[in-house]
Amino acid sequence: MTARPTSESLVDAYLKHLKVERNVSPRTIAAYSSDLSGFLRWADKAGIHVFDADHRSLRSYLAELDRARYARRTIARRLAAVRSFYRYLIRTGQVSSSPAAVLATPRVPKRLPDIGTTDLVEGLMEAPDASTPLGMRDRAILELLYASGIRVSELTGLDLGALDLSQGLITVMGKGTRERIVPVHKLAVRTLRTYLTDARPLLDRGGGGEAVFLNRLGTRLSAGGVRRMLERHITTLGAAASVTPHVLRHTFATHLLEGGADLRTVQELLGHVALSTTQIYTHVSTKHLRDVHKGAHPRA
Repeated sequence: MTARPTSESLVDAYLKHLKVERNVSPRTIAAYSSDLSGFLRWADKAGIHVFDADHRSLRSYLAELDRARYARRTIARRLAAVRSFYRYLIRTGQVSSSPAAVLATPRVPKRLPDIGTTDLVEGLMEAPDASTPLGMRDRAILELLYASGIRVSELTGLDLGALDLSQGLITVMGKGTRERIVPVHKLAVRTLRTYLTDARPLLDRGGGGEAVFLNRLGTRLSAGGVRRMLERHITTLGAAASVTPHVLRHTFATHLLEGGADLRTVQELLGHVALSTTQIYTHVSTKHLRDVHKGAHPRA
């Protein structure tokens, strides 16, 4: 009789599947790994193999998280990781059904994405010292993030061949290796040209390959490097707000909708598979309209 695989080995195989076959980002894999490790610790303590878990035992797991005062959003995320893991086990023929299928996801209050004010964004664009190679690079990055709404992983993954600056277009590789073409306005194109002509050759020490954006060592800039760069410039501005690459993505989408863009277009630009993912920005724009109405109407 074949020995039963351990719960740990099954989770390891699932994480490998995410990395190799589905090409999921390292950050997402790390999040799944953390959430499923917590589930395995609970299962081990309860003496339950993942093959033997049923909906009652999973309810006990969620109840324990609730007693430990985990946020509803965290509990919902952990349940989503368990659901995804069991779907993998079903697809690979290792279980016939998912004990998580009948469980309701905890209700999570909708959280509107943070966005930067126009003044903050304008100040951020001007913050880098454009007389230095790194300053020219930072300006190009900030302009491109706000001009295109691309994810930080898409930005750091850009190669020179993905830029068509004569047409004002860039080709980005999104989640699940989905490729899309994104237009970029003239100001961002001009800033990119300056960086590529005057700064990148000075940063490249032979190890940059085809990467568009290089770090101070001359190799491909990482997502963490972009976040640290943003933090430095926000500190320089003395702004109280926290601005991340994702905040610039949210700001891009919100400002487009407030400027009259339709939701489908914004969906395509952001690379969202489902329109429902993009619809959160309509709530942000509605809030903006309410604020304007409240401040402008004589009887508001």
